[in-house]
Amino acid sequence: MDTAKNHDPASSTSPAIPSLSPEAPVAPVRRPGDTALTIIAALAFVFALQWARDFFIPLVFGILIAYTLNPVVIWLERLRMPRALASSVVMLALLGSSILVVSSVYNEAQAIMDELPVATYKLTNALRKLDNGEQGPLDKLRNAADTLKKAASSDNDADNKLEPSVSAPPAVLIKQPDFDLNDWLLAGSKSAAAFIGQLTMVLFLVFFALVSGNTFKRKLVKLTGPSLTNKKITVQILDDINTSIQKYMLMLLITNTLLGLLTWLALHWIGLDNAGAWALVAALTHIIPYFGSMIAMALIAFAAFLQFESFSMMLLAAFATLAISTFVGMLVSTWMTGRIAKMNAVAVFVALLFGAWLWGVWGMLLCVPVIVVIKVVSQHVEDLHAIAELLSE
Repeated sequence: MDTAKNHDPASSTSPAIPSLSPEAPVAPVRRPGDTALTIIAALAFVFALQWARDFFIPLVFGILIAYTLNPVVIWLERLRMPRALASSVVMLALLGSSILVVSSVYNEAQAIMDELPVATYKLTNALRKLDNGEQGPLDKLRNAADTLKKAASSDNDADNKLEPSVSAPPAVLIKQPDFDLNDWLLAGSKSAAAFIGQLTMVLFLVFFALVSGNTFKRKLVKLTGPSLTNKKITVQILDDINTSIQKYMLMLLITNTLLGLLTWLALHWIGLDNAGAWALVAALTHIIPYFGSMIAMALIAFAAFLQFESFSMMLLAAFATLAISTFVGMLVSTWMTGRIAKMNAVAVFVALLFGAWLWGVWGMLLCVPVIVVIKVVSQHVEDLHAIAELLSE
């Protein structure tokens, strides 16, 4: 048989065409404009978060508090207590402890405000004791400036005697606007009313979230569709978020309690009045990463100066506060955060700066748990694995 007749010349020169089967996955085609649209959407989302901060801040706070208190409600349910009653008991305990903390901090703040008129006198006496009664550098500079001013005015008077006097135009007095106490009180009352309103929203959100239990979780699982794989992934994501937030909040409770106890011991050894209240202030402000310790150090140093009227005691109280917060924050908190979240410290610090720009102090409080949630979600979604790798150690 002549095989040359059956041979197709075109087949020897044309490239092989792969066969397409229905089971073969087709890679998605990414168009050039997709990246630009993604960036625009991300920027729009960020500015929407900043514009609606009055809505999102109470929402995120309420969700975090509900996740934190949910194990306590579950424990009360195991004691044969209905979930609604268990949620009410937990909320009453939360309100009672919050009122005690706020009243203690308010009393210390009121005491500092009452001491402010005396603070200037005490500061002057302390500076005189520091200089052994002699004039300090600031006083010497002020006296030199007054001497030069008098010399210049005397020269001007001598020149005016030699030259003919020229009538100067009448000076125009510009009256400065007086400080209006009513406007200041009105602005303060509006801020206080807004804060109380947001706090009420948070409390109601926490209560309803605790009462509903797993209802919201089941709703989210249903919204993923009929696919069993998507439902399993959604359940795993929600469970991991729940575990991560609870571990993070437990870490905050342990570290801040340890910081409060160590600060109380240090301030009690120094002899500062109301050492327990100032330790509570240090523990509460330590929730704010990095900057909270500086605020506590400044307040405790000021209180120590008002009591002892000594710069050495003020520096001792400030150094003790800073040393304890550094020990707890750098060693204990860093170790526990690494064990719990396993996140990159640089990425967390950048997120802290971003949260401060986005929501101010509230953003600094919420940025770390939000980053923990983003990392958990990114680990389970294939398209977001790059974000999870960026946030990981």
